[in-house]
Amino acid sequence: MGEVLGEERLNRVKEALRRLHAGEDVAELRAELREVLASLEPTEIARLEQALAQEGISRQELQRLCDVHLELFRESLGGHRLDVPAWHPLHILLEEHDRILDYAQALRTAVEAMGGKDDQGDDAYRQAKEVAEHLLAAESHLVREENILFPQLERQGITEPPAVMWMEHDQLRAIKRAIRDLLATEPEGPRLETLLEQATALAETYSSHIDKENNILYPTALRVIPEEAWAGIRAEFDGLGYCCFTPEPPAAPPSVEGHTPQAYGTVTVGTGHLSPTELSALLNALPVDITFVDAQDTVRYFNETADRIFVRTPSVIGRKVQQCHPQKSVHVVQKIVEEFRSGTRDVAEFWIPLNEKLVHIRYFPVRSPDGAYLGTLEVTQDVAPLKEIEGERRLLDEPERNG
Repeated sequence: MGEVLGEERLNRVKEALRRLHAGEDVAELRAELREVLASLEPTEIARLEQALAQEGISRQELQRLCDVHLELFRESLGGHRLDVPAWHPLHILLEEHDRILDYAQALRTAVEAMGGKDDQGDDAYRQAKEVAEHLLAAESHLVREENILFPQLERQGITEPPAVMWMEHDQLRAIKRAIRDLLATEPEGPRLETLLEQATALAETYSSHIDKENNILYPTALRVIPEEAWAGIRAEFDGLGYCCFTPEPPAAPPSVEGHTPQAYGTVTVGTGHLSPTELSALLNALPVDITFVDAQDTVRYFNETADRIFVRTPSVIGRKVQQCHPQKSVHVVQKIVEEFRSGTRDVAEFWIPLNEKLVHIRYFPVRSPDGAYLGTLEVTQDVAPLKEIEGERRLLDEPERNG
């Protein structure tokens, strides 16, 4: 009976969310459902939003009304900060949120002061540029969420809320890029007005985004991700590095679940035999980054080159390739994979400038000797140094070393 009542209660809340999407007033719905909402858990909210997506509500629509959802649930969430130890990945993310919010507000304040005369305006410009650099450096926070926390949530069946948060990440990135470009030279007149609009949008978008993650996504993660997994997540966080501050290591590092199995025997391939150790080292020595996605669209392998261009973490293994890309590019990935699977395409390639690099990205279908589709191989390389090659250099043409 208790489970039936629980299901009825959640169905009432889900119906309230549908009514919100239809335009009903959030305050009236909250008053109507106050008793039902009183004991609602963040995990239930995440699963309700996911159920709506599975029933046909788009991620764009979910994102548009996420703030309204949060307003409906505000009283039931209570605004309590998660009680986790300082070494915990969620504690680190929460601390970074505090600093990011401070930076966003400081940027808006500095931009507002840039209209001042002489030294005051110049000082505000320098301060705005400095704070903007801190916000750009906060990319590490988003990357850790997308490549470590989100895959862990997806493994527990929580897929839509992370996807919606990733969409907001891309919005934040676009605003920060616009601010960076506007601050390249000291803006005046209309450019200064545009800069203030962007700084205000960044502060407001961050405030809304962080509110949802702090009150729904992170509590859901704490509830559904197994306790023994958090030590491994922290190790992956350490591997990618931090923004805003460097967290203290645990006084006694918690043990990471599982162990690295011993590699025995050899792997036989078409032209020879390699030990697992040799095979792994060989793949890591390649001058390109590779990632393999199997025939079920599941990420199965990536090599670990010294200067990997795009982040890969152990959490990505077992993740669907469609969940490894922002929403705006998923349809492109899906089209390539389907054409590989059907045999109508044999390569897809792109190239993009990235800082000082020219990144060449190629996708190839992997097929068995009889032509069956086994998966897709992604190969990524910085080709900027190759473009500079001229003439020829033979093996023995290298300068002699003084001995």
